[in-house]
Amino acid sequence: MPDDLADVYRTTYRALVRFVYRKVWDVERAEDLAQEAFARALVHKPENARGWLFVVAANMARDDARRWARERRHLTLLGAEPQDSTPAVDEALHAEGERSQVRAALEQLTPRDREVLLLWDSGLSYEEIAAQTGLARGAVGTTLARARRRLVDAYEAGKKGEHVARG
Repeated sequence: MPDDLADVYRTTYRALVRFVYRKVWDVERAEDLAQEAFARALVHKPENARGWLFVVAANMARDDARRWARERRHLTLLGAEPQDSTPAVDEALHAEGERSQVRAALEQLTPRDREVLLLWDSGLSYEEIAAQTGLARGAVGTTLARARRRLVDAYEAGKKGEHVARG
């Protein structure tokens, strides 16, 4: 691995996994997709490797979600939907409930708000976020603030059983 990509790997891998996890909601799959993004970076040798990795990983996660949705529809049609009959511990149920509420709140955001929020949470700078999303650098802060507010509103509404419209 070239030295600069090795440095990017050391400083970016965990953030990339967190970013992808929030798209696929499966740790092992997120790690696989992050590793695949780095493997592709070895082949393509992008100039801005860090930003390139997040874009490629986001695209792979989107493709993965589409593939999963197709497979799920197919399983549903076959009537072979697996049932989880293992009773869960209260803590696991609570943690899963929290994750579900956060996931539902994230899904209520506009794609742009969600993407900016997830990129920021993954440690990208405003400049890197602007480059990846096409926003003006000055608009990143405003978009991020709006996304945070909408995420909190959607999360709180979800706890009450309400729905917050996208803005």
